[in-house]
Amino acid sequence: MQVGGGLKPTVLGLAVALALIAGWTDWRSRRIPNWLTVPGLLIGVSVNVLFGGWPGLKTSLLGAGLGLLLLLPFVFLHSLGAGDWKLAGALGAFVGWEVLVNLLIGSVFVAGVMALGLVIYKRRFKQTLRNIGRLLASMLMFHMPGPEVSLDNPQSLKVPYGVALALTTVLFGIGRIWGA
Repeated sequence: MQVGGGLKPTVLGLAVALALIAGWTDWRSRRIPNWLTVPGLLIGVSVNVLFGGWPGLKTSLLGAGLGLLLLLPFVFLHSLGAGDWKLAGALGAFVGWEVLVNLLIGSVFVAGVMALGLVIYKRRFKQTLRNIGRLLASMLMFHMPGPEVSLDNPQSLKVPYGVALALTTVLFGIGRIWGA
């Protein structure tokens, strides 16, 4: 039996389990450790090979590669942590590139809602607009943004992206099981 989109229920269940553990650790410590992401990637590739043979290997490697490739610029800009980046690669190894694209797009919206809630809660709307302007200007000029908009800045508001990606993965899993 497959859960819509060619995903086996076992593979999707393992991806959801990985996402839940990563989301929990990111929520608690603001870190997603290598002991979770590296084996997660290897297990994702292994189960896809087990259930899908060579095509499963291809799907898994494309998913992992795309997740790592798409988010790498954000790691270089210090707007995303390396643990979040590796989590995207590990989830891609489980779900393949097509589903991963949906998860990444969905997680951007979830992270946006989380960020908006945090900005409202902390009453930092003006500063946030200034920082968004600085980020956009640095992207248009192809240079690194200033330290005020970096994850390294202790004053900046930070949304745990691993939590957003985990929530999106869980919602996706529920939707697939329910046939949505």
